Formats: sequence, C-alpha cells, structure tokens
Amino acid sequence: MNVLVLVEEGSEPSRQAMTLARRFGDTLHSVTIEGHEPFAPDAWAAVLLQAADELGVAAVFAAGTDRGNEIMARLGARAGLPLAANCTSATPGDPVILTRLRWGGSLLEEARLRSPRPLITVAPHTVSSDPGPAPVEVDVEPFFARLDPRELLVRVCGHVAPRGAGISLASAKVVVSGGRGVGSKEGFAIIEELAGLLGAAVGCSRAVTSAGWRPHSDQVGQTGTKVAPDVYIACGISGATQHMAGLKGAKRILAINSDAQAPLMLSADYTVVGDLREVVPAISSEIKKLKG
Repeated sequence: MNVLVLVEEGSEPSRQAMTLARRFGDTLHSVTIEGHEPFAPDAWAAVLLQAADELGVAAVFAAGTDRGNEIMARLGARAGLPLAANCTSATPGDPVILTRLRWGGSLLEEARLRSPRPLITVAPHTVSSDPGPAPVEVDVEPFFARLDPRELLVRVCGHVAPRGAGISLASAKVVVSGGRGVGSKEGFAIIEELAGLLGAAVGCSRAVTSAGWRPHSDQVGQTGTKVAPDVYIACGISGATQHMAGLKGAKRILAINSDAQAPLMLSADYTVVGDLREVVPAISSEIKKLKG
C-alpha cells in the first residue's frame, strides 16, 4: 500500500507523521514543502493532489502543524475528501479506525473514517518517532510547472521577525512560562531573569496575552505554540485545558503556584507551593551561586 507524507524539513512533528504513515502502509513517498517560496497553501494542495493521483497512493499523511493542517484542509476541499485532523493512531481498513485528540487534548475520540483516500494529520508530540526506511522523495518541479497562476494568489508575502533575538519557543529545551499569577507586565522581569540563567525561552498563558503583558508569539497553548521541552517551568499558571494542550510534549513539568489544587499543580512532576515572587528569585539566586 502506497502512502504519501507531506514533510516540513527538520520538523519533529513531520518525523512523527512519517512514523504513523509507515505503520499504515508499506511504501512511503514524501513531498517536502521547503524550497519553493513564497509559501502558497493552495499551490501545495494542488501539488499534493497531483502527486497522490500519479503515484496512486492509498492515503496522505501530514503533521498537524499550522501549515500541515492548512494544506491538508485545502487538499480535502479540492479533492472532495474528508480530513481527519489531530490523530494519534490510524489502523488501515474500510473504514479506517482512528484515535483523535479533541477538546484541546482533554478527550481521546475513537473515530471511523470512510474515504477512498484517507487524509490524516498527526497531532504533534503524541507519537514517538521511530527511525525507519527513508521515504522516496517526490520531485515536485513537474507538478509546480503545471500549476494555474491562480493557485499562487494566496501566499506569504513577508515574515515579521520575533521580538528580540531570544531562543525559539517551539524548539527550546527549557521553557519558563508565566501566567496570570505573575501579576503584571513588569512582573515578567523575574521570569526573564530565570530564563536567561537557564538558557531558556520565555512563554506565557493566554490570560497574559489577553492582558497585553506579552505578545501572542510567547503564548503556549491550543491557540498558541505547542512546545516539547525537556523541562517546562510554569509560574503562576492555573493550567486551563487550552494551556495543557500546548505543553503535552514536555518531558518534565515544574509548577510554582500558591494554590496547591490548581490543575497544573496536580499534573506536574514537581511542585512548589508558594508565592512565585519569592520562589522564582530564590531559584535564580541559587543558580547564580552555582555558576560562581
């Protein structure tokens, strides 16, 4: 059974999507979306459809990232096929048996997909990527050559650089994140200090961005960035479902909160019950001592 995978170069979620695709089919082809700029989702959906038809693939997979979901949704509309998004498992058959994340990751849904060519996106950080045979890379140049110019009408015209030159939130090994409990925009100074000492990225909850204390690019959660650090340090964050959806990939969680019964405190690997305005500076002070 041939399977086609949409790949974002260097992306761990794409490697996880390839892992699930290998379990679904026995021959893997891949299309890598880097290399053709500017990014145009309709053009990539058209290329993916052409490649799927010419290869005669039984299914198409992609990582459930912003770009992956956007291209696959457009592919589904173009082909008249249903899309199953945010899947964690897929068993071939008629129908295909799927497990999907719903409600920000708080619910696992077992679903059945009836489609002549299943379109599936894989929820990031829910599948352990396994090394396996390299997929057959598909040359997209012939497909782009056949595109109608209208496919390029919707495209990325520019990028806004993130504020400052800090560590990328999506790829950081350590994230220090603040919530409503930080109290103010100025209150993030102690969060930034700790992050600087740890070589970490600064994150925040949706309540913080809604209050205007931090930019949306710093938000961790269902409507923000999904992170997978080795350590996630949550300061003054209650742990709403939407926020928890963004940090499911974290290997270890340290939560600091004055409320011992906050949802995130109950889910964390390590907890400190106390005032973050005292606890965070104390941690920074000890790190400074260790660094000499």
